[in-house]
Amino acid sequence: MTRRVLGLRPGVAVAAFALALPWMAVQAQDVPTAPAPVAPGTDAAMAGPAPVASLLPAPASLRQSRSTLKQLGIDYEVTLRGVQGTAGIPFSVRNDQVVDRASLHLKYSYSPALLPDLSHLRVTVNDVTVATLPVDTAQAGRLIERDIDIDPRMIIDYNRINLQLIGHYTRECEDPDHSSLWANIDAGSYLQLGWLPLELNNDLSLLPVPFFDARDTRRLELPFVYAGQPSAGTLQAAGIVSSWFGALAGYRGARFSASPDTLPLQGNAVVMATRGASIPGLNLPDVAGPTVAVVNHPSDPGSKLLLVLGRDDAELRTAASALALGAPLSGASATISSFKPAATRKPYDAPNWIPSDRPVRMDELVSRSSELNVTGYHPDLIRIGLQLPPDLFVWQKQGIPLNLRYRYTLPEGADHSALNININDAFVTTLPLNGLPRAESTPGRLWNQLKTRGQMPIEQHVMLPTGPFSSTSQLRFHFSFDRPQAAECKSTFPDVAAAIDGDSTIDLRGFHHYMAMPNLAAFGNAGFPFTRMADLSESAVVLPDGFSADDVSNALTVLGRMGAATGYPALGNRFLRASEVAEHSDLDLLVLGSRNNQPLFGQWAQHMPIGEGAQQRTFALSDWLSRHLPSFLSPDARRTDLPSVADVGLRPDPDDVVLLGFQSPLQAGRSVVAIVADNPSRVGRLFDAWFEPDTLRSFQGSAVLLHGTKVRSMAGNQTYYVGELPPLTWLRWYFSHNPLWLGLLVGVACLLLALLARVLLRWQARRRLAQGGG
Repeated sequence: MTRRVLGLRPGVAVAAFALALPWMAVQAQDVPTAPAPVAPGTDAAMAGPAPVASLLPAPASLRQSRSTLKQLGIDYEVTLRGVQGTAGIPFSVRNDQVVDRASLHLKYSYSPALLPDLSHLRVTVNDVTVATLPVDTAQAGRLIERDIDIDPRMIIDYNRINLQLIGHYTRECEDPDHSSLWANIDAGSYLQLGWLPLELNNDLSLLPVPFFDARDTRRLELPFVYAGQPSAGTLQAAGIVSSWFGALAGYRGARFSASPDTLPLQGNAVVMATRGASIPGLNLPDVAGPTVAVVNHPSDPGSKLLLVLGRDDAELRTAASALALGAPLSGASATISSFKPAATRKPYDAPNWIPSDRPVRMDELVSRSSELNVTGYHPDLIRIGLQLPPDLFVWQKQGIPLNLRYRYTLPEGADHSALNININDAFVTTLPLNGLPRAESTPGRLWNQLKTRGQMPIEQHVMLPTGPFSSTSQLRFHFSFDRPQAAECKSTFPDVAAAIDGDSTIDLRGFHHYMAMPNLAAFGNAGFPFTRMADLSESAVVLPDGFSADDVSNALTVLGRMGAATGYPALGNRFLRASEVAEHSDLDLLVLGSRNNQPLFGQWAQHMPIGEGAQQRTFALSDWLSRHLPSFLSPDARRTDLPSVADVGLRPDPDDVVLLGFQSPLQAGRSVVAIVADNPSRVGRLFDAWFEPDTLRSFQGSAVLLHGTKVRSMAGNQTYYVGELPPLTWLRWYFSHNPLWLGLLVGVACLLLALLARVLLRWQARRRLAQGGG
């Protein structure tokens, strides 16, 4: 394959940067490679050679991008402690960019106890020192801002900024972990890059680059272009592609805009078209079947268009499905000559969700085994992402069983070294690092006395509480080692390390799927109940009559969000009109529109958690919801968030957006989620709130009202259930929450038994009398 010369990436067409960039004094050389093989099922005549770094013109204008620490993955406070406290900030550069300028805007503060002549803050990029910041006594304890220039020659594909505190508080013997040795890095720090675009070759083997680049931590924004008013088949194909991009974007989030008959002036875009379609400014090729192609943007040579084409809607869906399923494609264009549809999905088999039919190993939940290892006395956390099905029935369950196997350097002597386990920020338990598993009972403690201390790995059974879990939960392990008691002025200690074994398991077997609905927390966090089937094959999107481009944008963005929740494209999604829903009563429905253009809102008004007044909507509002937010996984399947209900009349502004959940009027057990907005362009504010974890927590109950930037959750009186329970379990759960009915049933049973006993006793009495008379 193509080798990278002078930091340039394969498949990149590079301008003559020896003139444009003063630091590039050596001529770039391309290393030729053999042509790439043509993928089976593609058009060999249209497939191009393997990409090489050819010298092509690039725009001379320098573009800027800024990334905050949160966007770079540092969503927690950074505190450097000890004599050599260190924190790392990763960042990467897109495939279609070359960095010309870089700077780190650092906001920090440090301890007043630091000695200025012995202490400093060291900043390195890829292990090369770029700045040494003094710690003047006059500025100690204050927030300081510094701009640190970074030589662009040091920046490669994947980079790491290290911030290291070299701290001393005395000239005599010192404790390397003294509490006065600290420096804080403010969350307002950011990295700013100046870059020039690189023109990539038109090659499908680069996909999803440049339309999505895993190195880019920003939210994905991608336009979809189509001709005229799209058909249901075109919308379905667009939904497949948008959900695929949403799954790729993951935590970043993705917004998709619809652009009928118009290419964006600049930037990448996706074009969906069938035979006979015409888009101004773009010459669509004639196709002989399902086709995927990459072409240059006519008005922005540095950008690309992804063409998804077919002679009809069926071929368009085939092309979209082949693209989303990762069919081997190469060259500028590929025709899908043979396509095997994906296997039928099973409920709850989303790739991003923890399977509930088998134990799951920890090494299945991380991308690299090295993520399960740490070193040092104050190591970073071991973070393992856990996404659980939101409808786990956890009633009368002690928790989720975790069979934990871990190993560590055995501390010298008795100390306070421990392993702390958290779910997100919620504490679970502490395990002592004393060379033995924690004993919960007297027999266990006696058994530990017979074991040899320090035999690794240590095996410990832990029950994880369900309350702290959300759709993006992290299981966090923090190994904390006490430094051993040292002789006077000794500052070196033995190295320590720890690891979670990859064969540790979490087990969801034994948990049924049963949940009270509506539950917009489950929808907001995991797209449930639509994502119960990862391909959305039991769901449909209902657009308003005469839908606009904004309505299409909103639908594609929601499908992208569901793709992010499942990690799988929505191959089974479908688009319906209001007049067609009666024929698909067995589906969960996502309904978009306003009271004026969506007839279903009028037809289903009595079933919705709102009532229509003269000029107002009346919500059944639970005041408890404004004070308490229920957990993602409720410990009880029955709704417990409705202790008091009051009717609240609301006169929404035209710009307000309402998210509603209720049972489908067409079939019991099926759900409807409605996004109601008089102005569909305002739904973007709902997505902004949806993508932010802080505001997403406010998505609760059966109605979410977005008024300006304020999110208000409401709960109606309607409650229904989805899922199944064994009959005996259902009876136990039902009567535990309805003791009056249990008492009535017991009373009736006693009465029936008494009547039966009376009949039997009278029969026995008559029998004895008859025998005595004989």
